[in-house]
Formats: sequence, C-alpha cells, structure tokens
Amino acid sequence: MEAVAFLCLAAAVLGWGFLWVWDSWERMKGQKPAGLPGDGSRTLLVIAHPDDEAMFFAPTVLGLARLRHRLSLLCFSAGNYYNQGEIRKKELLQSCDVLGIPPSSIMIIDNRDFPDDPGVQWDTDHVASTLLQHIEVNSINLVVTFDAGGVSGHSNHVALYAAVRTLHSEGKLPKGCSVLTLQSVNVLRKYISLLDLPFTLLQTRDVLFVLTSKEVAQAKKAMSCHRSQLLWFRRLYVLFSRYMRINSLHFL
Repeated sequence: MEAVAFLCLAAAVLGWGFLWVWDSWERMKGQKPAGLPGDGSRTLLVIAHPDDEAMFFAPTVLGLARLRHRLSLLCFSAGNYYNQGEIRKKELLQSCDVLGIPPSSIMIIDNRDFPDDPGVQWDTDHVASTLLQHIEVNSINLVVTFDAGGVSGHSNHVALYAAVRTLHSEGKLPKGCSVLTLQSVNVLRKYISLLDLPFTLLQTRDVLFVLTSKEVAQAKKAMSCHRSQLLWFRRLYVLFSRYMRINSLHFL
C-alpha cells in the first residue's frame, strides 16, 4: 500500500513538473527576449573555428533568424590544426548556408596571429582590436560569442570572451552595441539534451533559445556539413548535446 502511495505521489510530482516546464516554455515562445535589439538588427556571431557555429550556436543563430536579425559571422581561424584549413573553410560556408547566413556576411581570418591551437594563447589586445574594427565597419548592434568557460574550455574560445570583455569594460564598443555570451554548463548538463530544459528554466538567464524539431533537423544538417570533423565522438555529441537544441545566454 505504501509503495502504491509513493508511486502515485511520484507520478503527481513528475506530472506537475512537466506541466510547469510546458507552461513556462509556452509563455516564453511568444515573447521577444527583453534587451534584445529588434527586427533588422545587425548581429555578429564571433567564433574561433569552423564548426563552432553549428556545434554550439545553432539555437542562437536560428532563434535570431526568427526575430529577423541580419546575421553575419566572424571566424578567427581556419581550423588548420590538422592542416585541414582549406577544407574547413568550405565546410563553414556550406554550414552557414544551411543556417541562413550568406557568404557575403562571412569573414574568416586565416593568419598566424590566431592559430587553431588549444596550447596557444591568443593576444587579447590583438583579438580585441580586430573585432572592434569589424564591429565598427559593419555597424554591428549585437555581438554574440562564448562566455568565460568557452563551453568546452578551449583556450581559443576563452580568448574571444576575454577580448569582448575588454572592449566592454573599457567602454570601447560603439554606442548601442550589446554583447551576449553563451552560457557554459557542467558536463552532466551538457550531454542530457532537451532534458536540461527544466534546469535551464530554473536558472537566471537573459535570453533563451530552444529549437523546434524542424529546427533541430536544420542544426544537425548544418553540423553534417563539417564532414572532416565528424569523428565518432562528435556524432555522439550531435545526438546528446544540449547545445544542438538549447542556448541560454547572458548580457555583459
């Protein structure tokens, strides 16, 4: 009898939890996140390597497209760690085409100052000056990049955050230009896919993007363009990572 009562209570709690998550998400879907620039905003996604845009930022790219942002992308390396730079540049263009970013809005920096190498620390001032020039020339309203954890902890990801943080803290960003950073989470949450949504809803965040099933297929298609990178563990990543479905972000 006690077991039956316990199961009933557990079912009730789970049912309540499911309804709470569903209700919270339904209320959020129709709302434009507070603080985000509106329709027609010039938004710049700043990444370190080809495949970052699909592997980590697909929900943000597709979510901003829903809000009719004019998206462009700045990639700070060609991803030449294994001498595949030329291949990876082509793959990036293919992936961005799937995600709706045209070739004319993509810039790939391919020089020795920013090597694809987790053992090399990019110079913060050099990254910052390069980024600022791109922001000013293209009249960018919103910059999106990694947070201090870099999602995977890669030093090149962290270098982008350090640069944009420097520009923000020193007041060098143009007036009206905001910065959003992608929240890093622990390993457990990183690999439980959509099951992480309740934890995400319970935490503070400024912007949340969750993909529909159709958009998830689009994100996976974009990632599949990076054929040179689709080793077995990345295929598992595509299946289980929350970043293929959910992005929570914070304003600086």
